[in-house]
Amino acid sequence: MSFLNDLLGRKNPNLVMQPLYNAVIAEGRQLDWYEQGAVPDTLDGRFDMIAAILCAVMIRLEQAEEARQEIAWLTELFVTDMEGQLRQIGIGDLIVGKRVGEMMGALGGRLGAYRNALTGTADLAEALTRNLYRGEAPAQEALNFTTKCFSSFYDHIVKTDIGQVIAGNIARANS
Repeated sequence: MSFLNDLLGRKNPNLVMQPLYNAVIAEGRQLDWYEQGAVPDTLDGRFDMIAAILCAVMIRLEQAEEARQEIAWLTELFVTDMEGQLRQIGIGDLIVGKRVGEMMGALGGRLGAYRNALTGTADLAEALTRNLYRGEAPAQEALNFTTKCFSSFYDHIVKTDIGQVIAGNIARANS
């Protein structure tokens, strides 16, 4: 099938977007988010951190007209991964669809909140408190760290060539 896709000029979305998705996961699992930023090191906390990084990347992709298809492909990888994660922790078939739907709703809400905050129409610390910390603000030092690093990460990917972002070259410099 790959040969036919190459011949017909079609891209395999999994092959195209997997490096970026892997980079999103790697960034969302960086220890400093949890240690210095006090993001809860729980299933929910990790989901929230990965969703935050994914939102920042999707907002960056929205800025490039030629990357619209990649947003859909990246979202599909997220859904597939989250479905697999739910099954791995023992969620049954009857509940998986509902939970994935809830996760997608949460991602959509976060995308709007982070878009507003990262483009300057809302406060980033408030958006992080509401979405990353689920309304329970951490110590001010931790919130300052996360706000600074998340903003810095976004600024970094905005300055990065869109082709490099799609290739997964999004790692931020050590904080």
